[in-house]
Amino acid sequence: MPEPTRTIACLIYPDVMSLDAVGPLQVFGSANAERTGHGLPPAYALRLVAQAPGPVTTSAGFALVADAGWRTLDPASLDTLLVAGGDGVIAQLGNTPLQQWLRNAEPQVRRLGSVCSGALLLAQAGLLDGLHATTHWCRTDQLRRDFPEVQVDDDCLHTYDAASPVYSHIFTSAGVTAGIDLALALVEADLGRPMALAVARRLVMFMRRPGGQAQFSAMLAPETRHAPRLAALLEWIPTQLGGDLSLDALAERACMPPRTLTRVFQRELGTTPGRYVERVRVEAASTLLSQAQASVSTVARLCGFDHPENLRRSFHKHRAVSPQAYAQRFGAGTPLD
Repeated sequence: MPEPTRTIACLIYPDVMSLDAVGPLQVFGSANAERTGHGLPPAYALRLVAQAPGPVTTSAGFALVADAGWRTLDPASLDTLLVAGGDGVIAQLGNTPLQQWLRNAEPQVRRLGSVCSGALLLAQAGLLDGLHATTHWCRTDQLRRDFPEVQVDDDCLHTYDAASPVYSHIFTSAGVTAGIDLALALVEADLGRPMALAVARRLVMFMRRPGGQAQFSAMLAPETRHAPRLAALLEWIPTQLGGDLSLDALAERACMPPRTLTRVFQRELGTTPGRYVERVRVEAASTLLSQAQASVSTVARLCGFDHPENLRRSFHKHRAVSPQAYAQRFGAGTPLD
């Protein structure tokens, strides 16, 4: 018996982030292309849904064309409903009929998820109460402040879990491209890992960054407009990972007393210099391991951990896996010790 065609719909509205909609939908479209290339029928029917059919202007300035209006759309006709994010989400938080439609849709669709700040719409509808949820990093504080019933995860890509009866039904994703990771996870759940691998190759992307992986790199220095000396230090740190990055060395580089530097780090970044350096070192080690560029021992030395055991402890703290397991999961091969 042929597999049923699953209808995947993405809810859009004026000033939506275009990539929040077209990124995930392209993943499903690429799965269709892979299947038709092997003589199989498409697995997905894709739809854009808005308040009314027709063009919807995105925050990029161009329009996407919705083929259906949610007011007249039967949610039972959908397999999966994704709610896109973007600057226009704030205006939609006051759209009471939309909130009610989402509440009505929730028990009728197999999967209901959000991309980026679309999580705010699900939260406004009360659909995330008591659940773990994430959103774009610049909206996590708003999600936590305005919706205290939601358990906000600042540092994950998505909350989808195919094995969970809760998080396989309602889930959220972090900023923009995390929606693509989410869609790939949905394809894997629907069609299996070989198909998800084929789609990842077609789109030239990683097979999977797990939902729990951080949504932005520690090596992307945060904006520190109020501490220019600290900004220069953050640019310098990744170039010195194998050297002395002790508090005294950092303080000397920043021309600050150690206590002052610690206060500035805490105020600007919400962490200590030592913890920040450890995060950057783990990020650099992750890159080397994923590219199978060196053994674990060599990676530990290059990134300033001195001994593989120090690298292992830091990886368990920040990645919840060993360096070897990380290399096997994300790398082209397992580096030899």
